[in-house]
Amino acid sequence: MNRITHFEIPSNDPERDIAFFSRVFGWTFHKWDGPVEYWLVSTGDAGVGINGGLMRRMDPAQPIVNMIQVESADATASLVETAGGTVVVPKMAVPGVGWLFYFKDPDGNIHGAMQEDPAAA
Repeated sequence: MNRITHFEIPSNDPERDIAFFSRVFGWTFHKWDGPVEYWLVSTGDAGVGINGGLMRRMDPAQPIVNMIQVESADATASLVETAGGTVVVPKMAVPGVGWLFYFKDPDGNIHGAMQEDPAAA
C-alpha cells in the first residue's frame, strides 16, 4: 500500500525552527550524516503519527512535503504523468536509504515519493 510515511519541513533557519518545534511540541531532532543538511524529526513513539525531516530551504517557494512510500519510483513516476501529474524533481539516490522523486498532482500540490533501497548510491 502506498502510504504517507514521512514529512519534510523546509527552513530558512534550521536551528531556530528546531528550537521552536522542540519547545512547542516536544519533537526531537537528529542531524543526518548524509550529503545534504538534513535533520530527522521524531514526533513521538506512542499513538498515531509519522516522523519526518527538516531541511534548509532550497527554493523560496519550497512547501512542506508529504513523502509517500512506493514500491517502484520509476513505475510511480510513470503513473503520475499518465494520470495528469508532473514530475518536478527526477529520481535521485538518497545514499543508503532509497530512490526519491518529487511531483505535482493535477492541482499543483507537491509531493515526494520514496522507494526504499539501502543499496541506493
